[in-house]
Amino acid sequence: MNDLVHLRNCKQNSMITDLITGEIACSYCGTVITEKSVDMGNESTGISGGEYQTNARTGQKISLKMADMGLSTIIESKDKDSTGKSLSAENKRTFYRLRMWDRNSRFANTEKSYIKAFALLDGIKAKLGLPDTAVEETAYLFRKIRSKKLLSGRSNAGILCAAIYIACRLTNTPRTIQDVSSAGNIKRKQLQSIYRFLLKELEIYPESYSPIEFVSRIVNATNASERTRRHALKILHISQRKGITASKNPMAMAAAAIHLASAMNKEKVSQLKISKVSGISAVTIRDRSKEIKRIMGGEING
Repeated sequence: MNDLVHLRNCKQNSMITDLITGEIACSYCGTVITEKSVDMGNESTGISGGEYQTNARTGQKISLKMADMGLSTIIESKDKDSTGKSLSAENKRTFYRLRMWDRNSRFANTEKSYIKAFALLDGIKAKLGLPDTAVEETAYLFRKIRSKKLLSGRSNAGILCAAIYIACRLTNTPRTIQDVSSAGNIKRKQLQSIYRFLLKELEIYPESYSPIEFVSRIVNATNASERTRRHALKILHISQRKGITASKNPMAMAAAAIHLASAMNKEKVSQLKISKVSGISAVTIRDRSKEIKRIMGGEING
């Protein structure tokens, strides 16, 4: 417990707290103790999102998705200090140079490339419904690509889309290369070429998707039943155990499993509809279905 240092003629021990400064002092002699009081309450008492942002004392979060990572500098144009007094002539010249450097740094080539790329990233995030983990991973990869000087002679949009697909693979976010290609308005062949180039240069080896991750997406889009979904999952589990899904397009395997499951449950889900939703041709779906039936045999009806 802190000891209050009183004047010799003060024999009282009545302490009060200044809620603005946090100082604790004697109400009779005015002596202030050495330590300030600590507010042990909540960081914010706001209920709504707006109140929380207003009451928060920590500022905005740091994010790799922002060009300045959320550490922006704000220098007012007025040549006055916090008390409203005018600055001296020397300080005016100093702050003029600081404002000029701050303005020029925001419009540097590096900052421009980040601003354009991350603006496109926001648009693709909204189209594909990407989680924050995939977005932050994409921003990290793009900064790494920029630092390795791999952007020279290549489209920023193409590089960013390839980084998005790599990030989706690394964070296990089920999005196909066709999804990213359509969202970024990039040709699939071009995106595949850039994707292979980045994997080689960055020495990244992401694991392939599991077909199970695409089942719910196709089932929801085709309005198939829950029974069909469960049967398709069972088919894929057995297929993985038997090694049928190895080196196969996961979306094609998921489409074939749903096609087989719907046929066995006598549910009217056309092959054409599954093909349109999954982006896999009807011929490929039939070929994968025949392969699953041939290898699994009687287990497919279990």
